[in-house]
Amino acid sequence: MRISRRAFAAAAVLATVLPLSACSSDSDSGSSDASGKVEGKITFQTWNLQANFKDYFNGVIADFQKKYPGTEVKWVDRPAEGYADKISADAAGGTLPDVVNVSPDLVAPLAKAGLALDLDKAAADYRKEYLPGAWQSHQIPGMQGTYAFPWYLNTGPLFYNKRLFSDAGLDAAKPPRTYDEVFADGLAMARKSNGKIATFANVPTIEDFGRYGVESMNKSGDGFAFNDAKGVELLTKYKELYDAKALDPQALTATPESAGHKFLTESVSMNPGSALDLANFKKQAPTLYKNIGITDQITSTGKANMYVMGVMVNSKTKQKPAAVAFAHFVTDATRQMEFAKKVAIFPSTAGSLDDPYFTKEDGTDETRVRIAAAKSLKTAVNYTPVLFSEQMKTALRNEVAKALQGKQSPKEALDNAVKACDQLLKQS
Repeated sequence: MRISRRAFAAAAVLATVLPLSACSSDSDSGSSDASGKVEGKITFQTWNLQANFKDYFNGVIADFQKKYPGTEVKWVDRPAEGYADKISADAAGGTLPDVVNVSPDLVAPLAKAGLALDLDKAAADYRKEYLPGAWQSHQIPGMQGTYAFPWYLNTGPLFYNKRLFSDAGLDAAKPPRTYDEVFADGLAMARKSNGKIATFANVPTIEDFGRYGVESMNKSGDGFAFNDAKGVELLTKYKELYDAKALDPQALTATPESAGHKFLTESVSMNPGSALDLANFKKQAPTLYKNIGITDQITSTGKANMYVMGVMVNSKTKQKPAAVAFAHFVTDATRQMEFAKKVAIFPSTAGSLDDPYFTKEDGTDETRVRIAAAKSLKTAVNYTPVLFSEQMKTALRNEVAKALQGKQSPKEALDNAVKACDQLLKQS
């Protein structure tokens, strides 16, 4: 099941395979009018959900059909592998389902091709039901409109090692919350430990630039802008961490798994995670577990990063009222709360995160993490641009590595990264 990360490499296929003939303007992309009687047969496609949630979705479909007599929903589920290729083939062949489970990076090329219904026009009354940041996550730079209902969300708090903070003479009860604070604490910890304890085991990603307050794209949405003065400032700070060994030397090639291992062995003081990690710490590293602190994501904007899934309506559907009604039904507050209690995700509907399920402690690790994550999601945003592909992530990472190694300045690195990403954007 696709839960914790929204982007994957095959998504780039969708942008490149859609033929020019599929592109259309607002004038020929089908009417945005979704009024009328909710009736007829529609097809609903999900992304690797049937194996674990067959009964749940069959129940949702049955409830919808009961609410709207005369409707029929056919559910199809596609495996995670090749999902973007399947959507691409359907889009090119005119067989795209009426309602489709998408992530923001998948909906972007469909919206540009005129195949995603603009919900700001077709379903504007529903907008207030969702968290603002979640609704905005399926908006496309350079285009007017919102092209999918926000569905389930995910994020993660930050774990930190209280003992390592105390050993460095830092207040373990007051972990850093902004980048300025984490840079100061990281340098202090590296000095105190003679470079043996790093703060992070990861290089900065596009999400870090967003959390630092950098605008990732220009206003027109046709180019990237993370090489501005603020972006250069962030990378310069990371270079200082790297030089002081406050950033793990292996961060240049680290994976989430290897970074997690560094935290597990107490050579790194901070790492993002989940309740599953807490259970692992308790079993494999009881000393670490006793000293675990849980805090919010590091951000200088006051808003955490969210990952989001969505439900898109095919603008070419012949049953627009039914398709819009069903997409809303699947993502309304009632259905999202039911789903959130079956799997570790969070609802995107306004007010749902105030439910006791997300606010009331019961002493368990799972609940501790769930409450911390839910709190941050109320104001979270998706800092990864919907047009930022896996190839672009690799380009940024490569240039960041060169800057940290001193092979080029932070400014040169980000200029080169932006140039490479802009070229990839033009090719899509």
